[in-house]
Amino acid sequence: MKEYKYKINGNVYKVAVGDIDNNIAQVEVNGTPYKVELEKKAAPVTIVNAPRPSAAPRTETGAKVISKPAAAPGAGAPVKAPLPGVVLSIPVKVGDEVKASDTVLLLEAMKMENAIHAGRDGKVTAISVNAGDSVLEGTVLMTIG
Repeated sequence: MKEYKYKINGNVYKVAVGDIDNNIAQVEVNGTPYKVELEKKAAPVTIVNAPRPSAAPRTETGAKVISKPAAAPGAGAPVKAPLPGVVLSIPVKVGDEVKASDTVLLLEAMKMENAIHAGRDGKVTAISVNAGDSVLEGTVLMTIG
């Protein structure tokens, strides 16, 4: 039993608290035993949160890995991201010949895969992003010369 001394309105009370079983505590106040019913704790409420969108990937320094719109790095026409998303794959390499209707990049946006087409005939002169990169609308993905 744990013993405590309380002073209430100038009166000293010696309180000993014993076992607690099913919300009933064995308490002794100045030698008189009492059974004290404790307030029942409410069952914990389970809060179901809607799944949150995953955070943008970060570098080792903690900076977000998001490519921003930039000037075309090579000679030729830039292929820009039509909407923000994550680069899933790049089926072409620098130096590949492409037709205007060829898919040069797969971009995931709003849980949909979007095929990004070359838009013109030519040769891939530069690729500005990597698979897994988050990109904003207008980001130069690659250049076709």
